[in-house]
Parts: sequence; C-alpha cells; structure tokens
Amino acid sequence: MTTTTVRFPIDLGAYKPLALDPTKPTLTHEERKALNANIQLCRDAIVFFTATGAARGVGGHTGGPYDTVPEVMILDALFRGAADKFVPIFFDEAGHRVGTQYLMAALHGELPAEQLMRYREAHAKLPGHPELGLTPGVKFSSGRLGHMWPYVNGVAMANPGKVVFCLGSDGSQQEGNDAEAARLAIAQHLNVKLIIDDNDVTIAGHPSKYLPGFSVTKTLEGHGVKVLEGDGEDLDGLYSRIHEAVMTPGAIAIVNKRPMCVGIAGLEGSNHGHDVISVKLALQYLEARGHTAAVEYLKGIEKPKQSYTFIGSGNQWGSNRNVFGEAVVSILDRMSEADRKRNVMVIDSDLEGSCGLKLIHDAHPEVFIPSGIMERSNLSAAAGFGMEKGKQGIFATFAAFLEMCISEITMARLNYSNLLCHFSHSGIDDMADNTCHFGLNNFFADNGLDDGYETRLYFPADAGQMKACVEAVFSDPGLRFIFSTRSKTPNILDANGKDLYGEGYTFTPGKDEVVREGSAGYIVSFGDALYRALDAVERLKQDGIDVGLINKATLNVVDESTLSKVGAAPFVVVVECFNRKTGLGSRFGSWLLERGFTPKYAYLGTHAEGCGGLWEQFPHQGLDPVGIMNKVKSLIG
Repeated sequence: MTTTTVRFPIDLGAYKPLALDPTKPTLTHEERKALNANIQLCRDAIVFFTATGAARGVGGHTGGPYDTVPEVMILDALFRGAADKFVPIFFDEAGHRVGTQYLMAALHGELPAEQLMRYREAHAKLPGHPELGLTPGVKFSSGRLGHMWPYVNGVAMANPGKVVFCLGSDGSQQEGNDAEAARLAIAQHLNVKLIIDDNDVTIAGHPSKYLPGFSVTKTLEGHGVKVLEGDGEDLDGLYSRIHEAVMTPGAIAIVNKRPMCVGIAGLEGSNHGHDVISVKLALQYLEARGHTAAVEYLKGIEKPKQSYTFIGSGNQWGSNRNVFGEAVVSILDRMSEADRKRNVMVIDSDLEGSCGLKLIHDAHPEVFIPSGIMERSNLSAAAGFGMEKGKQGIFATFAAFLEMCISEITMARLNYSNLLCHFSHSGIDDMADNTCHFGLNNFFADNGLDDGYETRLYFPADAGQMKACVEAVFSDPGLRFIFSTRSKTPNILDANGKDLYGEGYTFTPGKDEVVREGSAGYIVSFGDALYRALDAVERLKQDGIDVGLINKATLNVVDESTLSKVGAAPFVVVVECFNRKTGLGSRFGSWLLERGFTPKYAYLGTHAEGCGGLWEQFPHQGLDPVGIMNKVKSLIG
C-alpha cells in the first residue's frame, strides 16, 4: 500500500457551494455562472483522478461520472437550498460512475481530496463501485448495473413527502429490473425522479445499432412515466426539466441526450470513453486546461507490479477468458457454414470483449447475436435455441451476474436445453470493481435435483486446460458452465518441469487430476487458486512437508477414486476463490464423511469484503501461498 503526501493538484477549494431554490423555474446569471464553473472544475478533477487508475493499471471509469456532472451539480445545489424537501443522496444505478460519489464526498469534506489520487488502489477504500460503510462519505452501495431504481422505490416509500433522485443510463434501463420498478413507481405514486444519461453508448457498442427498436423515452412512457427529454449539455434546459420534475408529484424521468465524454478529444462519442481514460488522452486534456501539477503527478505514477515469483508453474501467462473464444472458434472452423448457422447460436450481453466472444463475433458473425444488457433474457434465448437435439446455445457474461440468472438456468434444465455458458471474471483476482463484482457463488448454477438433467461446472487452471476443456465438452448434451478469471494465469508444470496441460493432453470431464503426489496430506484446488496452491506445495516440500495437490477442474462431480485417495491421507485442505459459504469446500467435507473418510479437514475461500486493487485480493483473503502454507502447518501441528 502506498500513501499520498502530495496535495491534490486541482484546487477543489474553488468549488462554489451554491444553494438553489427548487421553486424557481429559471437560473439567474450568477447561478448559471457558478454552476458552469463547478461543472468544469469537477470534470477536470474526474479526468485527473480516474486517470491515476489507468496509470496504476487498476482501470476505472471516466466517461459516466464525467458526463453526468451537470445534473449532479444541480442536485447538490438543490440539496443545499432545500434540504428538507429531498433525500440528499446521489443514488446511481450505474455503479461504475463511482467517481461521482468519491468526488462529492471530497467536496463535502467527508473524504480527503488527496485520497482521490489513490483511486481503485488496493486498501485505499476506493473500489470500482460504491460500498456503504467502506468509504467515508459514500451513502449507498450500488451493486450491479440496473439494480438501484427498485431499491430507491423503497427509499421513497420510507420518506413520504420527499423527492428521491436516481441517476440512471440507457444501459441500466436495458435491465428488466427497471421495467418492474417503473410499474411500481407509477402504481404507488412514488416521488422518484430518474435522471438518465442517454448517450447511446455501452461497453460493446451503440444500443441504436444492436437494439434498434429500443428507446428509453418510449419504454418509460409505455409504463406510464412522464418523460422530460432534452440536451444534457444545455444547462438552462437541464435545470428547467429538473425543476419541473421536482415540482410535479410522482415518478418523472429526465432523459438527457449527450455524446459520451463530451469535449474530450479522442473520446467524445466513443464507447472507449465508458472505461477509464488513457493516460495519454488525460495528459492532453489536462495540459490544454492548464493543470500543470496534475500533469506532472500523472507522469510520475509507476504501475505497481506483482513481485512474487511462483514456483511450479511457468512464465506463459494466458487469458483463459479469451482462450474460451479461441477454442470455440477452432471448433466452429471445422464445421460447414450451413451447419454452424443451423446448429449454433452465440449471444452476447454487451461484454463480448471481456468474455472472449468478440473472437467468435469476428470469425463467425453468422452465428453471433450482439445483444443488450439483458442477461436473463439472453441466457434463456440461448437455452431456447438449444432445446432441440443437436443444437447448441452459447451464452457468456461475468460470473457475478450468474446469481441474476438462477431461475432462467432452472428453466433451461427443465426444458432439457443444450446450453454452454462461459462465466468470466470468476472469483476475486484482478477485481478492482470489488465485492459486488466478485464471482463467488458459481455453485448456484448446479441447482437441480439429483435425478435432473445433467449440469456440469468446469474451472480450468490454465490456457492449455481451458482449450482442452472446451474441446471435450462442446458437444455434450445438457447444461455446461465453464468459468474463467479476469486475470491471466500461468502454465501449470508437472514435477519434471514440463507443461502438464500441453501437447497430447486430453480433458476428461468428471475426472480429478493429480498435480503432485504427497504423503503428508493433500490440497484440493482449481482455477486461478491452483497455481498459488502449487507454489505452496512446492515450498512445503522444500521444508520437508510432503504435500500433494489435486486439480478438481470438474467442480460438482465426485471422482470416487480421487476422493478415496485424498480421504485416506492425514489431512485435506480445499483452496478456492469462491465464497467459503457456498463453494467447493462447503461440500467436499461432506463427500468425505459420507464415504467414511475422516482426515483432518479445512477449507479456504473468499470470506471478507474486498480490498480493491488487483492481485492484492488473494493475500487479503488469506488465499495466497503464505496463507495456504500457514493453514497446512496448523493442521499438522
């Protein structure tokens, strides 16, 4: 962890704490002048401190908080002018716009401005989504995209007579939650005001192109919501619409049209503005704005590096989430175009670049459907395509969103669908987005009965095993879930220093694999925890403790022969990145006991709120080699 002693290089003391009377329909010249100055100041600050995340390699999001500054400045002034009329919280259902919450906390004196310069850094308490109770000045946890409006409805119910605002986006409005929230807000006459940034940009592209029938305004009007639409950069028009919404009882949506990253050269109108601004573009912007000290600070940031050298694995670090796409492309290449179009359908939920699906999109667009931020609907569509024997639906998204799709997974199972799901960003590694984006409860996918349609969960350890896994299970019937991490993983080596999952390797579903033999006991692991466990095993062997290692890449199937092997050992430790309450460790001990095996048993998994940063998440949970070795030593006394 680093500390910041340098002062925040943009003078936030220049912020003018304006108070506006919500009953006044227009701005005075002085109010307009103060708002414009505040808008520019805050946009400059957001570009700067989010760019520190880019410089450190932890990422972040610039465009969302940058774009919505005008409406936030007006809300802040209204809250100051008539505190008793509002619930004075900037509720936002686009959690990646967390920069707004941090900046406002600093402007209100609840967070030191210098802390903003540690944006997303490990242990800085500034994760990629707001978390209540973690960051001073943050007043709510946003969770995942599109989950806030239904919650805000309840806040409005708890505060009758007050106005509650919820900042939204055209992306969050694609989630089905918001349709349900709209109907409730209208039916119960809730005084909720939606302020929606409608910039026609999401991660993978432009909604007007991949959802050509979708209109935020028409959709909301269809639910009975009054919509006030206009230019988000027209300050007087924006204020007028907010004024009208405040003075009109009931649910109102203010839809603001603007290009993404308006005024930032090289980003305006581009979906690249959704994520963090590059250091290069940030420097250009800040130099043009005369922020010399901010420029120099950005130039001086060094990207922290993982200095630990893992033994037992090689130096070929592969991105399994992209290898998934490469493996599917390889299989599709061997089919005729007619067979591909007839038998395979791949559907995306605006995350194709993050889940490996873009490789499929580029190579075989005839089987690819770019879709919106509608995980439940898209999974069901893929399952419906795969209802017929010989047909295959393929779906992918982040593992954190698996919890949103449980009912749809059950429907797919009840209808005997052939569905291959890739859930990337599983576990906690490289997750600066932190707790709400941890992919921890992946075993929820296996929620059927023992006699139900087969469901298999797979979590390969490296690129070689991922490729072999996809090849092996692609044509299997039933539901197959393949998990990968956001982080890259190294190639796993055998005891002779050769690639364990190299040329000639074949993946066998349901079969556990012995990575290292051991007489003192066994560690059971998988995925990105495996190479860390292997490092611990090798170091323990150097200390004279002969520990073995099992790779349980098929998570939810008992391999009786391997279970007998480890069950006869003095101890067993399960090491995983999943939730300690719901992961492999929570059931592996039962499997042992059911068969009469009674080794000493322990299981390590994710059990604490995240710490931000990247690789730092593993030692934070005690899942790094040091934590694993300590657990083993405690078991053997």
